[in-house]
Formats: sequence, C-alpha cells, structure tokens
Amino acid sequence: MDFLEKLKSFDIPTCLRVCAGTDGSVTFLLEIMTKHPTAVVTENQHVIPADEKAADIFGVAVGADINERVVTLTAGDVPYVFARSLSAIEKMPEGVRSDMMKADIPIGRILRDHNVETRRDFESIDILEDSPLFGAQKVLSRSYRIVHHNGVLMWINEIFPVDDRWCL
Repeated sequence: MDFLEKLKSFDIPTCLRVCAGTDGSVTFLLEIMTKHPTAVVTENQHVIPADEKAADIFGVAVGADINERVVTLTAGDVPYVFARSLSAIEKMPEGVRSDMMKADIPIGRILRDHNVETRRDFESIDILEDSPLFGAQKVLSRSYRIVHHNGVLMWINEIFPVDDRWCL
C-alpha cells in the first residue's frame, strides 16, 4: 500500500492527517492550526559518523560527518511532534549548514530562508502502539527524505501522538 492510501486508512483526527500527509512545513501548519507560534525545542544535536545505512542514504563515505538533531515541536506549550533528522554535512549548502548546526530553527524555515528548492520523498508511515513518547497509547510515525538537486539533503523521522490534542 502506498503512503497516501495507508494514511487515508488510519482512523485519526483530520488535523493530524493533514500534518502527517503534508509535503511541506509541519511547523507552518501547526501555527495555522493552533494559532500559536511553534517552538522547536532541541533535545540533542551532535555530529556522528555515517554508518552504512546513512552512507547509502546520502551518497557519502562510511564515517562521513552526519548531523543528528532531535527536537520536539510545541505550540501553546503543547508538544505535537517529536522529530529526528539526519543530514550529511558535506552535502549541505553553506548557509544551510551553518543554520542547521544552530539549535531551535525549524528545517522548513532554514530551507526557505536560503531559497533552497527541495522536494520530500515519503518512505514510510505507520501507527505504533505503546510508545513512550507523549504519554499517548498510539503514535503515528512517518519517515521521508528531503531531496535537493537529486541528492538527499536530509532524512527525517517524525512521530505524532494519536490523541485529542489534534481536535483543533
């Protein structure tokens, strides 16, 4: 089943379906839906060596520098998204590289501010049970790649709680 058909099959609130299905900025959608600024709270960020999987995703050598960033997106002090991103430092345009290494700037804003044209290629979407995140019984997990000039700029996994916080 493809990404869209799978998403349409989930019994989830419409606002969550919209955020999980967008190929644009989740941060921007959260601001529209909640009417609150969206904060990016960096849980951790560090440079790690590319393992074989990351090297394959980004087309870099095993051991190349990969920026790993883990954030929570909140709006009105309510957490909505937990996100982990990986990006190959050598593949990032210079201005993007500088901003990505700073904490608390949304990826969509970084790309827009630097006029970087991208597309998002969805990989997977699933409902997971008994996740420790958000105190929710179920979470929706999606993974995708941000592609720039036919190369992968970033790999992102976002996790959304499946609960009534999305009934906006």
